[in-house]
Amino acid sequence: MYAFFVSQNSRDRQAPRAVPFSLWVVCGLGLSLLLNACGGPVPKPNLPPSETDLVLLKSTTLCTSKSDFLKTHAIATLKPQEWGTGQELVLPADRSPSHGDESYFFDEDGTLVGTVFTFSSGLDLNPYPVLRRTLTMLKPVLEFYLNVAKLSSKTSMNSSALYETGDEKTTTQYLVLGTREQPVLLQASVTIDPYVRLFSPYRREFLERLRHSNGQKSGQSLDSQGAEDKEPFLSLLQFARGQTAQLSYCGVQNYDIASNAYQKAIASGFTNKVWQAEAHHKLGLAWEGKGEHEKAKAEMLLSLTIRPNTPEILNNLGAVYAKLGDKPNALASFEKAVTLRPNYAIARYNLAEAYELTNPKRALSEYETYLALVEGIPDEADRIALVQQRIKALKH
Repeated sequence: MYAFFVSQNSRDRQAPRAVPFSLWVVCGLGLSLLLNACGGPVPKPNLPPSETDLVLLKSTTLCTSKSDFLKTHAIATLKPQEWGTGQELVLPADRSPSHGDESYFFDEDGTLVGTVFTFSSGLDLNPYPVLRRTLTMLKPVLEFYLNVAKLSSKTSMNSSALYETGDEKTTTQYLVLGTREQPVLLQASVTIDPYVRLFSPYRREFLERLRHSNGQKSGQSLDSQGAEDKEPFLSLLQFARGQTAQLSYCGVQNYDIASNAYQKAIASGFTNKVWQAEAHHKLGLAWEGKGEHEKAKAEMLLSLTIRPNTPEILNNLGAVYAKLGDKPNALASFEKAVTLRPNYAIARYNLAEAYELTNPKRALSEYETYLALVEGIPDEADRIALVQQRIKALKH
């Protein structure tokens, strides 16, 4: 049995980088980590390393293909299960080196996108000083009550905490029971960031594994833990697949997979308007990446009918109009974006660039505004240098 929630602390993250697909296009923001990682991997604050001396978290590499995975894991030892349009391969505790149930999740393209390790009896972390040190450096992102019937310890330890760390593209989460002095690991997950919400150990379908050994079908029926969980599992799964392909989380950027995934996400039926709008927006960016500008325009306009007056969508729509040679609509879109969000630096830049030939005075003003907004931001250094050159030219 489990009860939610004692307290919840949002993990501090730096603001997402505004990295354009070209000088015109930047990604949309909002919703969650899944939607924030839209212009490349989201910069994270300086976190303790997700390094661990547990064998299980070093046993495989995310983004590995299923064929390569099976070269080191005998198929006869694994139990296959459906996982949406992909597959979960379970290595039972009695066969695993970690002595826990190890689950490996592959998307429909055969790419390993996440892993979950479950210790139904609890794993004493005292023999693992590296992991224990990492946990002491982290603050819980979530705390709640959890009773696990199979715990080997007779001590009643029902106060559990979820800890999170990671690197530029991945997130590692630990579900720990007990005190900092005597921590017991119940579950650990490692995932590429677009999938992180689908793999959090606190999700009810993963907590069920602590009561039922050898894994469960995950993601097929979800009880609500948050806004994402209320959406169809297949939609969330395909959206994450689209993000992974579009933002090069597993190698080469692939707009073909991204456009396919976003279309499937939309077809599965998001219920929340924010998710609906963002799925059409991201599909528009995928079409733009493929050079299908009319399709990109259609999706972004549809996104705006669902969620009007969204600055990111307006800015990206302006970029598409510009590539179609429709300067009036490009200017109108950029103007509306900066009206709705005056401190929207990239939209200011795009607006200045659009005005540069026909209205140099306005372009100069917008460039100077852009510089004021991005002062001290390292990721904008190259564009800042370019703008300084353009300002110098316009003044002469």
